[in-house]
Amino acid sequence: MNRSLIYQLPAFTFARTAINTMVRMVYPYLPIFGRGLEVDLRLLSFAITIRSASGVLGPVLASVGDTRGRRVGMLFGVSLFTAGAALMVVWPSYPTFILSLVLGIMANFVFVPSMQAFLGDRVRYERRGLVLGLSELGWSLGYIIGVPLIGLSIERGGWRAPFPWLTGVGLAIMLLLFLILPDDRPTAAQANASVFKNLGRVLRFAPALAGLLVGFTLSASNELISLTFGVWLEQSFQVKVAVLAVASAVIGASELSGEVLVSGFVDWLGKRRAVMIGLTLNALAALSLPYLGGRSLAGALTGLFFIYLTFEFTIVSTIPLMTEVMPSVRATFMSVYIAVMALGRASGALAMPLLYNLDAETVPAGGILPVMLAAVCLNLLSFLALQGVKTAAAE
Repeated sequence: MNRSLIYQLPAFTFARTAINTMVRMVYPYLPIFGRGLEVDLRLLSFAITIRSASGVLGPVLASVGDTRGRRVGMLFGVSLFTAGAALMVVWPSYPTFILSLVLGIMANFVFVPSMQAFLGDRVRYERRGLVLGLSELGWSLGYIIGVPLIGLSIERGGWRAPFPWLTGVGLAIMLLLFLILPDDRPTAAQANASVFKNLGRVLRFAPALAGLLVGFTLSASNELISLTFGVWLEQSFQVKVAVLAVASAVIGASELSGEVLVSGFVDWLGKRRAVMIGLTLNALAALSLPYLGGRSLAGALTGLFFIYLTFEFTIVSTIPLMTEVMPSVRATFMSVYIAVMALGRASGALAMPLLYNLDAETVPAGGILPVMLAAVCLNLLSFLALQGVKTAAAE
């Protein structure tokens, strides 16, 4: 590993933890923000919908990592995060809250592709799984560490309390990255390439389209499960909020475990083989959930743990693979990949009410069986699409 990455990589993980904390804190504390802003659940849902829809702009903004350099792209992403938090400090209102949500998710869409492209430029493909797997720890750490800290600040200082802290953290990260990142200005050809020219190259390249289909179907599969498990647990086992909190902790632990497994094994297994193994195990875990969930609550939580463990292993394993599909426009392609995964989650959200059987009260596993079968079918499509993914480096 490049010696400079020894301190750059922890900085990237810290930055991702902060950004993901702002993205993920909305869900558990949504009622608290609603009371503070004096708006109902309908308006809060509308705000989150706008945030999700803004993802279509991600590839346009994130292409700055190709046209202006990875350092500029990462600093731009963190500046969006900082601005989103600072707006809520200066003007805490519902319209500002919507803008803050949008800027927070856009920060993720801009920072991550530039960071992944930076690492892809500097780490050999054979070792890239380890480094990119470690960088992904920020996703689970945002949920395991960041979100509880947000809750503590809300408990002590009210619903506005997290935003000054997030602003300060954002400023600190900007200064840190400014000091430790090299000035990697692109070549004249890269700098003069338009955003839409780079996007056009991505959308005309068949292996890239196959990679995008992998991300779309894999994300749609997991979103079906994510939106179902809370309702299913409550309906099947009459659980209380505390048990749902335990389920969230189980998911956070499984995500962290999946990221650690990728860091340790994906380079040894091979990126493509790791994704194939992950898809297969995730499908088996999904098929086992109706059986395990039909027996006991402990069985249901065990099934969920393995579903999220195998999903996180799979989705993180795709990242080093995808960084080598179009090396000349890495940041642009990775930003499109992230945006397409967001579209996959949106599609899963739309399909979930059509698949979940609310009337299956007599059989605890019955309501979730169609969802699991749909998830398995999506995994199969992802497996087939993976065969069309080609990389510039030998695998």
